[in-house]
Amino acid sequence: MITKIDMNSPEFMAELEKTEAFTDKVCAQFGFAYTPLDDVKESIQQGLTRNKLIYGKRYCPCFMVIGATKEEQIKAGNRLCPCTPALTEEIPNEGKCHCTIFCTPEHAKELAQEENVEEVAHTHARGLSQEECALLMKKEQLDGDELEALLEARGQGSVNFLLVDTREWMEWVGNRIKGTDVLIPTTSFHNALSQLNGKEETPLILYCYSGSRSAYCQRILKHMGFKTVLNLEYGIMAFYGECESGE
Repeated sequence: MITKIDMNSPEFMAELEKTEAFTDKVCAQFGFAYTPLDDVKESIQQGLTRNKLIYGKRYCPCFMVIGATKEEQIKAGNRLCPCTPALTEEIPNEGKCHCTIFCTPEHAKELAQEENVEEVAHTHARGLSQEECALLMKKEQLDGDELEALLEARGQGSVNFLLVDTREWMEWVGNRIKGTDVLIPTTSFHNALSQLNGKEETPLILYCYSGSRSAYCQRILKHMGFKTVLNLEYGIMAFYGECESGE
């Protein structure tokens, strides 16, 4: 049977208010800061409230609650907020708990900066600063807007990287991202790799058609010792910036 809870009911709203006071207390007690991502914070607080109404305890909403009875739930070691893994491992080591509602003040500041960079990159309201470029270059995966913003910033001298196409020559000559520096096809990957000799410290951004071939090359290059290698997630098919063709 599905448990249905009306989030607009007086019962839920009253319990949500108690949950908000509870999470405020956790932050004050342990010196945590809330995530700057308001939608995440609200979602987790609502999830904690939901579990409190269903199970009588604020179990972490990111995990399934195991056990049909209260005794079974206690024995199963379900995560009770603030959970032990978050307090002893996740927050000390990663700066945030699994569900991200609680962070160290330092990590919360970093998240806020990243959120601001995301907004700038996706709206193109202005060019990226060197610091904002550095934050984006820490990512594993970029989307098309982020790459476009980084290419614009590279043109302004705010960041340095090589843009590498891992598709085949016939694809490259037909249509490629303007600003592509190197073509290293996956079918002749190791032979073409000589173009990157001595570039192990230079950041690389890889792309292909859909993001899968370049992700494979990303793993290889990292294993080979290239320091910074990013992948264009979903590839050129999801890039709406300027492209070019021909030799």
